[in-house]
Amino acid sequence: MTQLQTKYFGTVSCEQSELFEFPLGLPAFEQEKTFAPLDLPGTGPLLFLQSTTRADLCFLCFPILVVDPHYQLSISPEDLNVLDLDSGRQPRIGNEVLVLALLSIQQDHPATANLMAPVVVNPRNRRAVQAIRCDATYSHQHAIPGVAEVQPC
Repeated sequence: MTQLQTKYFGTVSCEQSELFEFPLGLPAFEQEKTFAPLDLPGTGPLLFLQSTTRADLCFLCFPILVVDPHYQLSISPEDLNVLDLDSGRQPRIGNEVLVLALLSIQQDHPATANLMAPVVVNPRNRRAVQAIRCDATYSHQHAIPGVAEVQPC
């Protein structure tokens, strides 16, 4: 059992086998390679991606189908290779990959979700990437249905 120090939740425990490995890091956080998905009681379907090395770095996210039940995944062959998935086809959300929309919460603005660059996780090996789409089908500031203004921590 790994003990993580967090800014928002104090000390939390997680299994090493539950961690997400980002071989490429995240854009603007390339040095951050490992995150713990925290599913805290009473917060579902909200999920927290807590850095294992920086107590102050925690991303809020929703499963992408919560934000858009008809979301169509588009991952580059390079990202599929990083995830160790078949680069000849798109994986199925829920069956083959976990797809998370990162949330943006700003004072006096409605919460939005980034559907242009979701986090995609291969649950078999726990590898993850932020898969930036090459098209303009979705926005990085998608309004979240049923969510009014949320106050940042």
